[in-house]
Amino acid sequence: MALEKDDPQIDPRGELTVRLMAMPGDTNANGDIFGGWVLSQMDQAGGIAGVERAQGRVVTIAVDGMTFIRPVRVGDVLCVYTEIERVGRTSMRIHIEAWAQRFRTHSREKVTDAAFTYVAIDDEGRPRPIPRDESQR
Repeated sequence: MALEKDDPQIDPRGELTVRLMAMPGDTNANGDIFGGWVLSQMDQAGGIAGVERAQGRVVTIAVDGMTFIRPVRVGDVLCVYTEIERVGRTSMRIHIEAWAQRFRTHSREKVTDAAFTYVAIDDEGRPRPIPRDESQR
């Protein structure tokens, strides 16, 4: 039997960058965690990865292909993974996945993923070149 992309038995793609617990204050009227809260955590994780790679400030300019696969519930631990897919002269594309480690059972399920694009900026907010990755030489 082939495993689906969002099957909980498949390992997350990338490096664990952010990990935090979903709290009651983060819920919508149905008691599920707001999608915007999850998106915010993903953007923060992408920003961390982007700052490390760009060696300085970055800003988010696009989010592509985000689909919510499963809900996040109060008490779940949201684990956000990042992987830099492509680096250009001033921008980079980062694949970001959010997984929920379920409260009590500790089972793990992928809840969403997306591609975020960040631009490296200088102190005046203008695009700046991203330094070359010397480990890739």
